[in-house]
Amino acid sequence: MINKSMDALVWLRKQLETDDNDLLREMVRSFAEELMGAEADVVCGAAYGESSPDRVNRRNGYRSRRWDTRTGSIDLKIPKLRTGSYFPDWLLDARTRSERAFIQVVSEAYVRGVSTRRVEGLVETLGITSLSKSQVSEMAKTLDDMVADFRNRPLDQGPYTYVWADALTMKVREGGRIVNIACLLATGVNADGNRDILGVDLATAEDGAGWLAFFRSLVARGLSGVQLVISDDHTGLVDAVAATLPGASWQRCRTHYMRNLLTKVPKSSGSMVATMVRTIFAQPDPKSVWAQHHRIVDHLHDVGLTDAADHLDQAGGEILTFTGFPKAHWRQIWSNNPQERLNKEIRRRTNVVGIFPTRPSIIRLIGALLAEQHDEWAIARRYMSLESLAQTRIRLIEPDQLEEVTPALEPAIG
Repeated sequence: MINKSMDALVWLRKQLETDDNDLLREMVRSFAEELMGAEADVVCGAAYGESSPDRVNRRNGYRSRRWDTRTGSIDLKIPKLRTGSYFPDWLLDARTRSERAFIQVVSEAYVRGVSTRRVEGLVETLGITSLSKSQVSEMAKTLDDMVADFRNRPLDQGPYTYVWADALTMKVREGGRIVNIACLLATGVNADGNRDILGVDLATAEDGAGWLAFFRSLVARGLSGVQLVISDDHTGLVDAVAATLPGASWQRCRTHYMRNLLTKVPKSSGSMVATMVRTIFAQPDPKSVWAQHHRIVDHLHDVGLTDAADHLDQAGGEILTFTGFPKAHWRQIWSNNPQERLNKEIRRRTNVVGIFPTRPSIIRLIGALLAEQHDEWAIARRYMSLESLAQTRIRLIEPDQLEEVTPALEPAIG
């Protein structure tokens, strides 16, 4: 503690002359110990060493206590009393031993994909000692309220004309073993033409029950106006779409389909087949798209790639659904662009963690990532124009109603 008889300027000069001391940390320590000394004097009824008839207690040495701050770990000397006990309230507060700002730093590092082991090393460079992996995880729980608000927010920016859905496999420890669980994701395009992250949830298995519950939760939160769902052919997903989003069509993701198709051809022919199939999607109009599809199927039969030809022929109705929608949206539909990029970003962060300790930790990390991406999309340039979205919504209008709404749509569709 600072000697009360020592001039403050002399004390400061002494600290500056000592190379081993961190001046800021010493100032924080000295201020805290002075504050505790003053509080102890109030409890005793008199100042330290003072003779007074009002004295009701006396000092009895000090006990040490480590205090974690932004300036580093500080060893404080807390006054002891002969009768009773003294302990400052601000050290009892769980949020002051590891200050709120420091918790936010650790939480941000966690969101950025830094593992708890690496976070422990990070904070040691900041001067904090003895921070366990469990403490880092506890600090990260400060994100839970924000993630819960994001996941449960109402979906009131509809209609969501297009929806992309996908699932990522995560590893988690449960019951003393490591198991795989599915992280279900959905994104969409809202009424303003902006991309919107609709929801995220976990399912024990990527089956019909998991997808059905997921889409029901989205509908309960306000998902409406969906005309097309783009995804891989996940088990039960198509049935879940039909059950929860009546009238919506389904488009099979081209990226995922291409991977499935290439398993039907020899490795030496993979590049050739992939190039030919891409020409199907490069056609200028629906009629040309289907004509090119039939030509590629016939060619694959001719060169002896029967399995690939049959596979492509049977999948025609699934991968070419986009031809029933405005050409302005074709690339966004069959490329599965927003979902694929989002998946890569999630994988980049979660691969650092590897095996998650609990399911809530998965939701915490991925939910925080998605909330951050959602905010970026909200201020980004429109993903689809309002004019092209207006053209798409005409498909929902009954033929006998088209005449009366056409004048209102003309300014939008030009």
